[in-house]
Amino acid sequence: MALFDLPLEELRRYAPAVAEPADFDAFWRTTLAEAATRPVLLDVRPEPTDLRLVETWDVTFTGFGGDPVRAWYTRPAGLAGPLATVVEFPGYGRGRGLPHERLTWAVAGYAHLLMDCRGQSGQYGGGDTPDPGQGAAGGPWPVTWGILTPHDYHYRRLITDAARAVQAARALPGVAPDRVVVAGNSQGGGLALAVAGLLPDLAAVLSTAPFLCHLQRAIEITDAAPYGDIARYLAVNREAEEAVRRTLSYVDAVTFARRAVAPAHFGIGLRDTVCPPSTGFAAHNQYGAANGRPVPPERELHVYPFNQHEGGEAVHVRRQLRWLASVLADRDGERPRVAAGRPAG
Repeated sequence: MALFDLPLEELRRYAPAVAEPADFDAFWRTTLAEAATRPVLLDVRPEPTDLRLVETWDVTFTGFGGDPVRAWYTRPAGLAGPLATVVEFPGYGRGRGLPHERLTWAVAGYAHLLMDCRGQSGQYGGGDTPDPGQGAAGGPWPVTWGILTPHDYHYRRLITDAARAVQAARALPGVAPDRVVVAGNSQGGGLALAVAGLLPDLAAVLSTAPFLCHLQRAIEITDAAPYGDIARYLAVNREAEEAVRRTLSYVDAVTFARRAVAPAHFGIGLRDTVCPPSTGFAAHNQYGAANGRPVPPERELHVYPFNQHEGGEAVHVRRQLRWLASVLADRDGERPRVAAGRPAG
């Protein structure tokens, strides 16, 4: 795939006005308040594995509507004391998988909570959490479940689950509650931005190839799924466009990102047709712009000109590790545990 979006020099200053409902804040305040009426942790039990250097627990917490949501909690074996914790959200169509699949954060010395994505394991498998709201009016794909109204939309439920995952992490033993980080790639990157806009007390945000950004543009410039699934739904349901666009305006990660206050690290591939680069730049360039703080939050962006949705892969993860160690060290007034070089992307 050749370059197809705006030129890089335009992307670096791209800050479009994104449709924002007048009741956006009230909508999410009410949604999270309803979720908060229930205890956050339902069950925490040790998970036997064949791994000697980490320990894992099978966690169930309450998400949207009080629905049980599964997660893996993993931490370095034998490492005492509260740890900085990375709460990670999977990509579209993925579940939490098996406990040995994602070990980077635990072997780097962090506690790690990997949230399951309700109802989404049909594409890649590995999910243990159903979505009771899946039957709401809409199309057959997760991105279109309940899409005719923001109250019924799948992403209202999933974003609420993600915010509750942070609260669940803070209630787990061995977690430093003031050193919780959210992270994700693609859908996970969009969820991380959404949580950053909803919870003002995160330590940092790691968002790579973020989905859910500048949705009104995304459904117009790419046919790749998941955005293409929304276009395919509208191609059949021609009179639903107004309702769909209204629903999408309540879950746009750019609107959440504008409210964020935590330091943020981004990665974007310029040939990404799944999450077009202009949509990710829209979130990065406006990150923290409407948070009411006099000083904008720290943000760092790495661009991969010749990569598609895979982005920087292992190179980018190394950059994340170094950046996060530096940010947490600055926060605590300590020296970084890992060299903190910050090359420009």
